[in-house]
Amino acid sequence: MTRSVFRFLSRQPETVEIASLHYVLRLPRYADYRQWYRLRSESRTFLEPWEPTWRADEMTEGAFRSRVNRNEQEYASGQAVPLFLFHRPDETLLGGLTIGHIRRGAAQNCMIGYWMGQKHAGQGHMYEALKLTIPYIFTGLELHRIEAACIPDNTRSIRLLEKAGFEREGYLRQYLKINGQWRDHLMFSLLSVDTAPNRNMPL
Repeated sequence: MTRSVFRFLSRQPETVEIASLHYVLRLPRYADYRQWYRLRSESRTFLEPWEPTWRADEMTEGAFRSRVNRNEQEYASGQAVPLFLFHRPDETLLGGLTIGHIRRGAAQNCMIGYWMGQKHAGQGHMYEALKLTIPYIFTGLELHRIEAACIPDNTRSIRLLEKAGFEREGYLRQYLKINGQWRDHLMFSLLSVDTAPNRNMPL
């Protein structure tokens, strides 16, 4: 299993950092705007088929700052952990991964979603990000179940989830409105018991 480090910085208790030798995942910051803008802009055609319709002001700095503020509020309230994925040591932004819809009580689960810049896709970066994030979810957040929904013809994402140990559970009709259309999705899940030492987990 890839060794990861969870940092909850004492000077900034609202901040989390999940790091390994080659990668770091952390909450977005205002200073990330230029990298984010460049990567998202050049990847737009690549990303749009798999995402909700981009708003007219999607790429403005004001919208990004609002997004960062909302991310911090969601993290502080325990609703979500929105993360940017960077490659070390040059701090190149590769994409993002969000641990969202966190539910406590009897559920103890969350939903994950992710995106990767086009020029970084297919190189194993998001798989490495999942290898870091899954232990954080089960150990750091102490959740029991991770869910992920995937459009059936997104074969790259399906392969990624299956490689990370997720199991296909069902078919959700018109589950999310993606790129202006209600799209069916496949539901995948991973349980904390699936990563137990006696299981053949490919992490």
